[in-house]
Amino acid sequence: MVNKFDNSFNISDETLAQLKQLIPEAFKDGLVDIGSLSDALSNYQGEALDLDDNLFGLYWPGKRQAKKNAATPPLGTLVPVPGDGVDEDTTKNIYIEGENLEVLKIIRKAYLGKINMIYIDPPYNTGKDFIYPDDFSETEESYKRRTGQIDENGIATTTNKKAEGRFHSKWCSMMYPRLRLARDLLTDDGVIFISIDDNEVTQLRKICDEIFGEDNIIAEFVWKCRNSLQHDEPLVSKQTERILTYTKNKSVYNYDTGITLNRVRKPFDATEYKNPDNDQRGPWLSSGKTRNDGRPSYTVISPTGVEHTRPWIPSPAEFKRWEEEGLIWWGKNGDSIPRKKAFLKDFKGNAISDILFDEYTDEIKDENNIKRSKYWEIGTTESGTKSEKELFNGKVPFDYPKPWTLIKYLITISTNTNDIILDFFSGSATTAHAVMKLNTENMKNRQFIMVQIQEEVTQKNNKDAYDYLTNKNKPLNISEIGKERIRLASDKLKKDTGLNINNLDLGFKVFRLSPSNFKPVGLYTGTNVKELPDWFSGDPLVEGWKPDNLITEVMLKEGFPLDSTITKLDIYKKNKVYQISSDSCDHTLIICLDTNIENDTIEKLDLGDLNIFICLDSAITDQVKARLDDKGRIIVI
Repeated sequence: MVNKFDNSFNISDETLAQLKQLIPEAFKDGLVDIGSLSDALSNYQGEALDLDDNLFGLYWPGKRQAKKNAATPPLGTLVPVPGDGVDEDTTKNIYIEGENLEVLKIIRKAYLGKINMIYIDPPYNTGKDFIYPDDFSETEESYKRRTGQIDENGIATTTNKKAEGRFHSKWCSMMYPRLRLARDLLTDDGVIFISIDDNEVTQLRKICDEIFGEDNIIAEFVWKCRNSLQHDEPLVSKQTERILTYTKNKSVYNYDTGITLNRVRKPFDATEYKNPDNDQRGPWLSSGKTRNDGRPSYTVISPTGVEHTRPWIPSPAEFKRWEEEGLIWWGKNGDSIPRKKAFLKDFKGNAISDILFDEYTDEIKDENNIKRSKYWEIGTTESGTKSEKELFNGKVPFDYPKPWTLIKYLITISTNTNDIILDFFSGSATTAHAVMKLNTENMKNRQFIMVQIQEEVTQKNNKDAYDYLTNKNKPLNISEIGKERIRLASDKLKKDTGLNINNLDLGFKVFRLSPSNFKPVGLYTGTNVKELPDWFSGDPLVEGWKPDNLITEVMLKEGFPLDSTITKLDIYKKNKVYQISSDSCDHTLIICLDTNIENDTIEKLDLGDLNIFICLDSAITDQVKARLDDKGRIIVI
């Protein structure tokens, strides 16, 4: 079957399909009948028609447009930038240069429901932060000048000043569509962590409640971000920030499904575990099980006949079960207040606290009898600054950078082997550093996707980054800092680990946001049918398109991720034919973009039931299309 390549974008396909199943009467001739839909939902509309005035939620000028921005089609694509990465032929890690809303739309189909964790550190809206006006229909220079990102001298100027009347509205409108798309990308048990401070934490939580559902919040972590106090602060010196944490579907998290956040086994004093009764299950600790919180008391009897009446935490039946399983310790003489055993072999890790800070203790011994003085490291902005200085020869390209130790902890509790981590406000790519560091520690291969706009760096707005990039003869934008951070961190990890890291992925490949290879399709507004453009004739591609770039665009539009394997098929001698495959797709793409498809290629083509052959419409005649019709699924561009 020969079909035309579908270059359309509709973010609501899945939503409409679900709605059609629930309310089929609202769909007529392939269109949504708003009247029928309204009638079907009449029981939920209440008496008032203006729902905004009667439902609890966060509203701001521009919210409706922010929702539309999430659903408008992308105008660009991603193109590979060979030579900018590390180990490009083998890596699955991805770095994307480009405006993140457009990028999220472009990768949505390929990564729908496949991202296990998202961490973002968006602009905090302090009055100096860069804000992203979401308009991609004009040239980059015109766009930057119109929106005030650069002045007449080319110096970046865009901030969201507190003096502006729509200070909060602009920030909310910037965040809303990005979070809508982020939710689509998450797996059902996927988790998003969002760093934020006091300026917008209230608004952000309301936005997340609406997008993810208020029942799907996991925690509002409090992170002690700095150790020092600002003694010249007239009110309160703030040492904390928030990390809002949501999941796509909290109901899947329970012990019955086995889906939980990962507990972290921090260094602890294993010598505290004893085995005075020679229990076959090994060393144990005991803990009391009473609580004076108003619960009723009942009496238990020790093996020696001593009665103990207390407000016990377990029910009588549960206490009896503990006794039968040998989990109760009555003391050496068998008459003490009962305590419950907890075995060293069963200790999976410390409970996850919603307070994150560096924890220190006196000298302890861990389970390997190794003395440790630091209990656990989360890190602060001071340690993040120190880490950047070490990598960038004393330069600090970002103010108050997040420490990789903080993000490594978040990755540790929320991901497993081969999971994908996304950061679409990646800055200096601290998240990528954290992923690679954790992989070297536990020999796993989690993957990262970093997205960063090419925000200009100047001596005025970021002197350290400007000096570093100038000395390295690199383009003066933030994404260059991110790529360099990954290269430096990769080199350092390879040198420092002393491990066999041949099987670890410490590389990345680069893609850049670029105009689409397809000509834009506009809406016809006339009334003369004869004036309608014939979309089925003529070249749909822009002049000067490149095969590698078009392959990437077609791959993404067909739902194949950026780490897909692209293989040139040597069996085809007279055409350049490529196979696109991915572990996340149950079929492959066979693509040939030559101007003419040779008979030899047609004869050897063997697609099977699932695979798809894609070629230029102009490369085959109607007779060839008839011959290909029996070969399987054929798509022409």
